[in-house]
Amino acid sequence: MPGTPAQEAAVREVVADAGKYQSDPERFLPLHTPDVEIVNFGGRRVAGREALGEAMRAALASPLADVATTVEITGVRFPREGVAVVAAVKRVHDAREEPDGGALPATSGQLTYLLVEEADGAWRISLAQTTPTTF
Repeated sequence: MPGTPAQEAAVREVVADAGKYQSDPERFLPLHTPDVEIVNFGGRRVAGREALGEAMRAALASPLADVATTVEITGVRFPREGVAVVAAVKRVHDAREEPDGGALPATSGQLTYLLVEEADGAWRISLAQTTPTTF
């Protein structure tokens, strides 16, 4: 079941906003459902928007604040009404430096988002899973 162009644009906007607000918990967290699940590059699972906020604030208060990500959407599909699956490539850019002065290498992965259209008509991220890639 294909989504409408307006639905696809709304889904793409949520993903773009998640990237834009990755260091702003007050704007980032409302893009997610209350029961969101996030699995990061290292396999850490965070369940729930409240836990996501705690993890995000802890990361932003650590050297991880110098890590930024970019997401390139490679596909959007709508397996059923009110559900969108987004395939993307995620790149992590680490501005921290290694002890010898060189920057840590960027990392990439395959990112899958599951978004749902909620009762208020807004699309929100319900699941994000990143799998590291070596190519």
